[in-house]
Amino acid sequence: MTDGADRSTTYVHDALALFAGFGDREALVGDGRRLTYPQVAAEVHGLAYALTGHGVRPGAAVLVMLGNAVEGPLLQLALHLLGCRSMWIAPVTSRREIDEFVRLARPDVFVHHAYAPDGLGGEIAASLPGVPVLRLGVELTGDAAPVELPARVPVPESFLQTSGTTGTPKLVHHRESFYRQVLALAADFRAAGLPLLRHLSHSPMWLASGQITTLFNLFTGGVLFLRQQWDPAAFVATVDAERLTSTFVTPPMLYEVLDHPALPGADFSAMFMFNVGAGPAAPARLRQAIARFGPCLRIVYGLSEAVVICAQPGLTEDPAHPERLGSCGRPYGDVTVEIRDADGRVLPAGTDGEVWVRTKLSFHGYHGQPELTAETLVNGWVRTRDIGHLDDDGFLYLVDRLQDRILTRQRSWPIYSRPIEDVLAGHPQVRAAAVIGVPDPVAGELPYAYVVPTPGATVTGAELIDLVTTELSDTWAPGAVEFVDALPLNRSAKVDKRALRERYAASAAADPVGSPS
Repeated sequence: MTDGADRSTTYVHDALALFAGFGDREALVGDGRRLTYPQVAAEVHGLAYALTGHGVRPGAAVLVMLGNAVEGPLLQLALHLLGCRSMWIAPVTSRREIDEFVRLARPDVFVHHAYAPDGLGGEIAASLPGVPVLRLGVELTGDAAPVELPARVPVPESFLQTSGTTGTPKLVHHRESFYRQVLALAADFRAAGLPLLRHLSHSPMWLASGQITTLFNLFTGGVLFLRQQWDPAAFVATVDAERLTSTFVTPPMLYEVLDHPALPGADFSAMFMFNVGAGPAAPARLRQAIARFGPCLRIVYGLSEAVVICAQPGLTEDPAHPERLGSCGRPYGDVTVEIRDADGRVLPAGTDGEVWVRTKLSFHGYHGQPELTAETLVNGWVRTRDIGHLDDDGFLYLVDRLQDRILTRQRSWPIYSRPIEDVLAGHPQVRAAAVIGVPDPVAGELPYAYVVPTPGATVTGAELIDLVTTELSDTWAPGAVEFVDALPLNRSAKVDKRALRERYAASAAADPVGSPS
């Protein structure tokens, strides 16, 4: 599974050379620790010494289970310094998914934190007879005594979990070329003379977004603030106290910040890159964010398989193009985007189809799933399984996941959830909305809306259905609206539509007469 012959250097050697040039700046802040770049370099070497001393050899497949801890990037760089294959598993996933991940990974070594939640690290270790287990803070520390490191190592690789939006997470395979492209992007950022990043991240290393966020910040010489748990009050306080310049949130996280009572008095004036992504944000809520934070908002779109696809920086309300609040921007960097039909033919601007992308930041394949890899990677293009269209100026608009289209027998075109959700969220008494397709004996499928109302809201489901009918047409009108206290989120803080479908199915099974028709 290695890419090319053994080498005497990896991208990590280049990164460590960069760190040496950043002086005594702070680099990592989290878990009560504040590390400078020299300390980061020392701990990377120390972990590499410890790994070597415990028998971890170049090319080993190392299964890693960590939260969003300071040790995450340090361990990744140490493993890649040794030419190992890092295989990251989410400690917040289900045991069934963990077992499947371990089966596919077939690790040579298992590394976890000594304080893994609920003894999960020990449970996984017990399921891996004969596999050495190393605990961070016990067998593995950043102050290990120096030992001789291998002179030549295989090219490092990583295997990361997808977010699980579409089903059981897959092992996304990234080769060293991915990390060298991150180094190149960081070099462009430094050359542009932009302010140093002081970035607050809730994206752990087991996500591709966490990998690129973490390493890009370190490779640019910025300060990365890592947080294990999402807390809107702590977020607001940290942005204010640490004069943060950059962060990334999902739309549900953004809505919590906008609705938090601590926000009005907080100082966000240092922020110049407030990234929002991992799902569609309602234009009505983006308008609120623009009014509060100014043009620092930046819409981003990417996947585990192609981490950076589009960006729309400096988000503002453009009277000439009000629809652009619903766009995820233009292709970023070397990315090429095409919209194609089911037969792979390129479609003209304004026509919905599947989004195909080509970029150096794309993945190499799904580990252990060659058929799925062949379906997704086609002649250098990544099929995103997202549905959208480009406008005449190259802005990309997403309307749904391919498998989330609402299919009807009575209508001659597909229905998508995004336009309905945007209309619902535009009502002043609605905080958030999510739409799924549910079975209907006449139409085949109908939209079904889950709505989070504002405190004290009086709006009714019938009024919201009428609103969608007026704004879109009766073609898009939900068959029913269900009010809920909150929308379920998956481990990546995206709205979990699988959970909503399961909720609906359970409700329909319990009360088939009362279920919407």
